[in-house]
Parts: sequence; structure tokens; C-alpha cells
Amino acid sequence: MRGLSICSGLEIEDLFHLDRIVSKVSARAGGAIFDEGEPATNRFIVTHGCVRIYRLLGDGRRQIFGFLFPGDFLGLTIGKEYAYSAEAVVESHLCRFQQHELEELVGRFPALEKRLMGATINELVVAQDQMVLLGRKSAEEKVATMLLTLSKRAEQRGMPGNPVSLPMTRSDLGDYLGLTTESVSRTMTLLKTGGLIRLEAANQVHLIELEKLEDMTEGF
Repeated sequence: MRGLSICSGLEIEDLFHLDRIVSKVSARAGGAIFDEGEPATNRFIVTHGCVRIYRLLGDGRRQIFGFLFPGDFLGLTIGKEYAYSAEAVVESHLCRFQQHELEELVGRFPALEKRLMGATINELVVAQDQMVLLGRKSAEEKVATMLLTLSKRAEQRGMPGNPVSLPMTRSDLGDYLGLTTESVSRTMTLLKTGGLIRLEAANQVHLIELEKLEDMTEGF
């Protein structure tokens, strides 16, 4: 995961110093990594599995902001408390850094500071994309956009982008896309019936008509 995470660009000697402050943690499926409002004392890198980040709304509903995969950084915040909660979608493993120790290293290694800045900018871009996804797209456009996004992210991690792996539940997808669970299932069926995708075993979705799916998400 070195080439995908904030460790990218660090020399071997620098990685030695980073390794001295890291600890390995695991979370079972559905297990909490941290909760919204907790002191933001740690930062994480996902090394295996999938993590959902979300907030609970005032009426009890859950809004998922994103899904994180191996190489993704987790726990950035501008305040002293976590602004969202993080849970493992499936059994997941992470590297954990104490915030104050990581800050000390950032001052010593410009490459690490650059990677952390990149992670911050990426979070802003993802937040902007999420706003467009929720506010300006139909159900079919939302699902198509999500499938293509997950496909591209898999390819960036050096994994096959097709079929797309969906370790999360339909309820997770609904809370991410701003749809009901039934709408997600119905939309998947419509895309399947239209010959754009094929639903396979083990939560795999084969993208058959890539160009048509891309046309549906044009402008995103």
C-alpha cells in the first residue's frame, strides 16, 4: 500500500521513523473505528477491507459520505473532535498513528506533509462530488456514477476495475446515494434489464455497456 498511501514518496530511512509510531488495528464487520464527537487523537491508513464514514442526522437517519479502501487516509479533521464516524464494512485492518507524533514527523519530512495536503484536498473534492451526486442526479445516474467511481478507484489500487466489487449492503448504498434500499435494488434491476450491467455472485457487478454508463454520468 506504500505507493497508494501517504507513505508514497518517503525514503526508506523516513519510513523507518514512520514505522516507529505506527500500530496495527483491526475491526470486524460493523465494528466502530471511531465515533463522531470523540477526541481526534489518531489518524489511520486502511490496509485491508472497506470502511464507511458517516454522520447521524438529527432525525436519526444516517448519511454515508464515502467508502474507504486500502491506501486511503482516515481521520483528518480541523477541530479537536472527529466530525464523522467510521465503521468497518467488512473485516478491516488499519495502520494507526497518534496525531501528535504524526505532526512531529510532518515537520521533519516535506514529502509526508505534501502527501497529507494531497489527502486533505482529495477529501474536499470527494465532498464536492457527493453534493452533485445527491442534488442533481436521478436514481439511475447516481447508481451508474457510483459503479464507475468504484471501478476507477479499484484500478488506481492496481486491482481489476471490472467487475466492480460491492462489499457494502444495499442499505449502505442507499444511505450514500440518498435513496431508499428499495430504490437501489430497483435501479440495479433496471440497469441489468437494460443490458448495462450483469449482477454476479459474491457482490460483483459486471459493467457491460461502459459507454452507455459513462453517457449517463456525463458532466459528473
